[in-house]
Amino acid sequence: MKILIFKLIFSFVVLLPLSNKSLAQDKITKALNSWNQGTIPYVYFDNLPITDSIAYLDTREKEEFEVSHLKNAIWVGYKKFDKQKVLESLPDKTQPIVVYCSIGVRSEDIGEQLKDLGYTKILNLYGGIFDWKNKGGQVFNDKEIPTDSVHAFSKHWGKLLQEGIKVY
Repeated sequence: MKILIFKLIFSFVVLLPLSNKSLAQDKITKALNSWNQGTIPYVYFDNLPITDSIAYLDTREKEEFEVSHLKNAIWVGYKKFDKQKVLESLPDKTQPIVVYCSIGVRSEDIGEQLKDLGYTKILNLYGGIFDWKNKGGQVFNDKEIPTDSVHAFSKHWGKLLQEGIKVY
């Protein structure tokens, strides 16, 4: 009887946090399947090449970017997306680009606009900054200092962020 109780407690304490992460991952997958058209191919945290030749474009709002972003990311925004800024910042249209947002929906929209501008090597970070942080990726604040804070966009979408400190 004691062994059975121990197994139940062990399962609850050890496996419950793991199930929350996989539930969040499943919800990210469902949201992306529902909202995205698959027009911009995904790149995944686990197989993202580590190289300085990739330009990371943050497609969230400025206040989200200031709380947290990927290292050396360029903020391009979403509602105030400035095509001219991108053309000036990245004149080589064969430049490898990874677009990201909170989970990958807004970034697909911006990726499509980049494609229309003639950029040819665009990938969408699957699960966005949420999946990045959930899997142990490092994020930086507006002073380029590592932070545990992540702008969670809203209480609804913030449920998909399992790691770090949620900021709204």
